[in-house]
Amino acid sequence: MATVSTAPGRRAEPLWRPARRLNRSGVPEKYLPWLLDPASLTERIIHHCPRLFRVQLLSQARARPLRNEAMALGMRFGSRAVVRQVQLVCGDTPWVYARTIIPPRTLARKFHRFTRLGARSLGALLFADPSMERGEVEVARLTAADRLYHLATRDLREKPEVIWGRRSLFRLGGKPLLVCEFFLPEIAEF
Repeated sequence: MATVSTAPGRRAEPLWRPARRLNRSGVPEKYLPWLLDPASLTERIIHHCPRLFRVQLLSQARARPLRNEAMALGMRFGSRAVVRQVQLVCGDTPWVYARTIIPPRTLARKFHRFTRLGARSLGALLFADPSMERGEVEVARLTAADRLYHLATRDLREKPEVIWGRRSLFRLGGKPLLVCEFFLPEIAEF
């Protein structure tokens, strides 16, 4: 999978492809089940890391989403959204870097609770909401040429050559939010 360049001198954004069109032979076997699993990632990690799982909040602020994130959400490029970045950690080891983009129209009324999660799991709220609808899973391969690669690997001593991730557009009460999850090298076998 290639990356799409943004502008001269800027880092590339990942090229997201529908999981159904994924060339599975190009993905390390360890990551395939994580990439393709439709269940709550938080619940899966808790299953593999009982009693040691935690969410580490890296940042949460109003910011400009990447161009491909804005497009996926139907936002005008350059507009702001709440961008939440966390690591899903087992013990002291980050297993997943996750990035959630919540547009202003989604924060209306009852969905404001997503801005007050702190170190709590977003997945637990999403999968508990009866109005939740999940769009198609898309998969991307990140390298050092990608902006998100550097965010995902910033706390790793040894940087892998490639990181695999997935994203889904969720709707709660018809309102969109985008959840991107990147699997780090220390994640357990599925």
